Amino acid sequence: MSRRIAIEPLAADVFAPFGDVLEASGEPDRLINQGLCGRWHDRARLDFSDGRAGISLFKAEPRALPYSLEMVERHPDGSQAFLPMSEHPFLVIVAADDGGRPGRPRAFVTRSGQGVNFHRGTWHGVLTPLHEPGLFAVVDRIGDGANLEEYWFDEAYTIGRRDRPSQAD
Repeated sequence: MSRRIAIEPLAADVFAPFGDVLEASGEPDRLINQGLCGRWHDRARLDFSDGRAGISLFKAEPRALPYSLEMVERHPDGSQAFLPMSEHPFLVIVAADDGGRPGRPRAFVTRSGQGVNFHRGTWHGVLTPLHEPGLFAVVDRIGDGANLEEYWFDEAYTIGRRDRPSQAD
């Protein structure tokens, strides 16, 4: 089996088994603030077993392609949303659960203005910006106890772009 994974564009229908794509596309659900602000209402399923939702800021170092995926993680007690604080795309890696272990990973690249919310228990890669500044608002569970499981692959996957089959970046 190939350990190479092609990057796909991020789309809500394809990503739905793993979480929610957060973007202001199409017409807003309603206008607010004297009709001067569009509101795309309730776009993510925040799900926590206990505790509360919190907003943290993460500043991650940008990664280069091809990207070597050695590990994925999941949060069994709460969903986790990554909201970029710049217009730059970032890499989103997910894997379906296969008997308590991650299945074959999939990789997506966001468009400007897109964020993601991982459903509770979804295997996913670490925050992977592709450009500076790598600054994100993160909405996740704040509470007692560990809410992290990591899985290290025996052999790393190489993630590269689909549109260049002979090159990884």
